[in-house]
Amino acid sequence: MYLLRLDDASLHMNLVNWQRMETLLDQYSIKPVFGIIPHNQDEMLTAYEEVPDFWKMMRSWTDKGWIPALHGYNHVYETASGGINPVNSFSEFAGVPLERQCQKIHDGYAILRQNGICPAIFFAPGHTFDRNTLLALERESQINVILDTAANDVYYRDHFYFVPQQSGKVRKLPMKVVTFCYHPNAMTDADFDRLEAFLSANAGRFSVFSQGMLKERKKGVLDYLIHMLYFARRR
Repeated sequence: MYLLRLDDASLHMNLVNWQRMETLLDQYSIKPVFGIIPHNQDEMLTAYEEVPDFWKMMRSWTDKGWIPALHGYNHVYETASGGINPVNSFSEFAGVPLERQCQKIHDGYAILRQNGICPAIFFAPGHTFDRNTLLALERESQINVILDTAANDVYYRDHFYFVPQQSGKVRKLPMKVVTFCYHPNAMTDADFDRLEAFLSANAGRFSVFSQGMLKERKKGVLDYLIHMLYFARRR
């Protein structure tokens, strides 16, 4: 089963690319999980023009079945830590004191709720977070799903469901649940062409994230093996 995750929707974003992505996904009836940055202060992203009626657009996506997620708070990296998912050696969350993480989650979650968006999913900028991030989410939100881990299938740990996310581009992978992560702001024509070719051939294998996917299953031997191989390859 394939899922599609889209990162970095915010008040400042590459509207042309996001609209192109929306048209493409509508063509193949793909409904992604999309991550919203509540208070974007990332200089790379705020270089884009402000999007008119941004929150209206976010609600229209949820109305058509896209799944919203809380994607950090301001998308500014504060530490050189990889935390418990060390995909990168920088983070908005990993290594940041618990109380500050709580404030980020509280404020970000509140902004989404105030604008009619109720996320059940979190994924951190840079894919990096730590145990304190989970505590902050538990204290300051109703989110209980993390869409960021190298594994074969969804598993349950520390009061959270972890949904695998293993690749930054579409390709055939043998795991039970595979999430492809895209950043529409920075996509090129070649990226869109490759994605469209894959969707044309594999649209039937894509699913919509749902609560029915979540099982209180412990992380198994195959999950640990995939995790170990994934990070060994990154090193």
